[in-house]
Amino acid sequence: AVMNLTKGKYPARINRQTSTFNSAADPRKMRRIIAEDPEWSLAVVPLLANLCLQNIVKNFKEKPIFDELLPGHKAFVLEKLSTSLSLSVTANLISDEAYWKRCCESRWGLSDVSEYGHSWKRMLFERHLENIIELFIPDVTDPKSVLDVVPQCRNYVRRLKISQLLPPIREPPKFEEDDSSDSASDMGHEGPSMDHFDFSILLDKLTNLEELQLVYGVKGCGMNFEWNLFEFTFRDCESLAKALKSCKSLKVLRIQQSKVDDDKCRVLVSSLLDHPSLLELDLSHNLIGDRGARAIGKLLGRSHLKRLAIYNNQIRGPGAQALSHALSKNPSLVALNLRLNRLADEGGQAVAQALLKNQNLVSLHLGANEMTEPTATAMANALVHNSTLRNLSLACNRLGVDGGKVLEEGMSHNSSLVECDIRLTDMSLENEYCIGQILRTNQSRACRRQTQDTGATQ
Repeated sequence: AVMNLTKGKYPARINRQTSTFNSAADPRKMRRIIAEDPEWSLAVVPLLANLCLQNIVKNFKEKPIFDELLPGHKAFVLEKLSTSLSLSVTANLISDEAYWKRCCESRWGLSDVSEYGHSWKRMLFERHLENIIELFIPDVTDPKSVLDVVPQCRNYVRRLKISQLLPPIREPPKFEEDDSSDSASDMGHEGPSMDHFDFSILLDKLTNLEELQLVYGVKGCGMNFEWNLFEFTFRDCESLAKALKSCKSLKVLRIQQSKVDDDKCRVLVSSLLDHPSLLELDLSHNLIGDRGARAIGKLLGRSHLKRLAIYNNQIRGPGAQALSHALSKNPSLVALNLRLNRLADEGGQAVAQALLKNQNLVSLHLGANEMTEPTATAMANALVHNSTLRNLSLACNRLGVDGGKVLEEGMSHNSSLVECDIRLTDMSLENEYCIGQILRTNQSRACRRQTQDTGATQ
């Protein structure tokens, strides 16, 4: 048997001393497959087209090839492209919304794209530019960092909502040890200016910008709070006015919580006179008084404004009279918000008188203005003759019981007013109920009229 094995296919080893069979040499125990290539597999070899597309994705930054590809190949490349690619490469090359959605979600997580016209690409460029401006430090950040982004984003930015503007970094003065305190105080210290980002270098280049919202302050400063972090300087105002004048496409301007006083308001308004496209102006939560209100009144006569909000300022009777004079002649304004000022009866009566002539104002807010019964009487008379006003707020004014009676009488002759806020006005519950009944009747009449108009147009 041993001899037969030696003649077989698998020769066995024999111990010559013992002349016995070596069991370790049994071919049934030595059969193994040893792969020569450790990376060898049974996977299907990728198509040459896919290998080429993968190479395009890998080298897209250095050599972006996209427009020349077939639609199916474009989809493959877009799915594999990194969201961290430079915007200078992808901005004017890729229009696919799915790719820009991936870019937005990788940076900010879930977002509401409806606020950006349902365009992910617009969202990315607007928020990207906003972040750069909000983190811009004057005298430290190079303005080139903002200007370099303009060629990529100018076609997509329609709105900028700047929630903070950083001031320059102010370092404490340094004095030599041998300097006396008197001499040091006499020398003074000239630190960096407190001016913020200069919008005059940017706005004229954003040819599609329609809405601008600014807050000259720092959010989340915490224990580092200082009043100079919330300072809107006069040079800031002048540079912003220059920028606004050059931005011909602007439709909405909001400058809130920025300590805009009368002088700064006049400078801003002078740049907006005869503006070709401005439709809405919001200067709420500032320090505007009567002089600033007179300037805004002048703007009403030389603009196409439809909405004006100047609530929570310091406008008194004379300023309200100037606004009312302009309102009586204005043909375009449909909404005016003057709440949280100090109009008193002098201003309230002036606004009511303007409603006798104005035939286009739809919404008027006069809440919390220290108005009393004389204003209620003047407003009641205006409601008898005015047929365009739809929404009126007189809340948080001490109209009193007599004022409530007069207002109810005036509203009984009005068929256009559908909303009237009379909370906390000290009028009787009976008057409030009767006014509510009149409003419900007007609302039903308005609904029937709207239904008839809709049927007629169809």
